[in-house]
Amino acid sequence: MDFPWHLYLMASIYILAGINHFRKPKMYERIIPPYFPNAKLLNLLSGFAEIVFGILLMISGYSKFGAWGIIFLLVAFFTVHIYMLQDKKASFGLPKWLLWLRIPLQFLLIYWAYLYT
Repeated sequence: MDFPWHLYLMASIYILAGINHFRKPKMYERIIPPYFPNAKLLNLLSGFAEIVFGILLMISGYSKFGAWGIIFLLVAFFTVHIYMLQDKKASFGLPKWLLWLRIPLQFLLIYWAYLYT
């Protein structure tokens, strides 16, 4: 089955983002809210999940499961965006308007993934 180019684009974005969790773990651990236990493990699990769901997006018969997995991750990551708004260290010094902009962007990414369910 041939998928549209934008599905491959989405898959590539999540696969590369997932790989980055392993390349720069401290960056991701820094934005995990402290009320979650074991930031190192959560970072590795979320990176692995992004890679797996990204790959599943490109496999006929599994692409819907991959899309739902991406949606689940994006919903879970809302806690990270809220934490980045609240904690100066977690925000990496980014302007507040940019951090606020990430929230509606998250909804657009969820919608994009939903198109493949």
